[in-house]
This record gives sequence, structure tokens and C-alpha cells, in this order.
Amino acid sequence: QVQLVESGGGLVQAGDSLRLSCAASGRTSGTYSMGWFRQAPGKEREFVGAVSWSEGYTYYADSVKGRFTISRDNAKNTVYLQMNSLKPEDTAVYSCAMRYYTGSYYYDLYMGIGDYWGQGTQVTVSS
Repeated sequence: QVQLVESGGGLVQAGDSLRLSCAASGRTSGTYSMGWFRQAPGKEREFVGAVSWSEGYTYYADSVKGRFTISRDNAKNTVYLQMNSLKPEDTAVYSCAMRYYTGSYYYDLYMGIGDYWGQGTQVTVSS
């Protein structure tokens, strides 16, 4: 079993930056990727990006490409989402997920498939 806990959310103004963290604990062995997702009120969950845990390969949704960066600290079992140039439309609950490798480091997560999920952290961007 794996537990994922997000932190770092909050209220910021448009143009600000924020860094979210997702700490993994439990049985974090094997080959896997970590993904970030967000869900705004009244909308479906949206894939934000993913990172392969071993190699650090990253993949981003077009909506955040160039503004958001995913990184990981293997020693701390933590993945980060650095969000720059935030916009009001980035307001959402952000959550992380873990997916064991099935052939692609990002595709399953891109499709919303994860083995473990965190509870999420609220990010609110005011205009």
C-alpha cells in the first residue's frame, strides 16, 4: 500500500508562483511514474503532467506547458509541481497519483489511470 499526501496549496494572485508537494510513503518500490491532476468546480479531473520516477522524464498537458514544472526528490520520495504565472483558470484542487509502469511512463496517467491517489490540495488564484 502507498500513501500520497499533497501540500503547498493556498490562495495566490494572478501571476504568482506556487509549489506543490506530494509525499509518498509505504511500499514505494518498483518502476512507476507520478502524475499531477487538477479538478475545478463543476469540471472533470484534468491531467496536468507526469514524471517517471527513475529517469525523471516529464510530460505535460498543453494547458500548462511552459508554466508548470514537475520534479522529484528520490531521497525524500516526494514529487513537486512548480506553478508559475498562475491564472485564475488554474484554480482547482490539485492531486497526485502513482502508476506502476505498464509500458509508457505517462500514458496511463494521461488517461486518468492511477494505482494510488492523494486527497488533494486547494489552489485558488485570484484576479
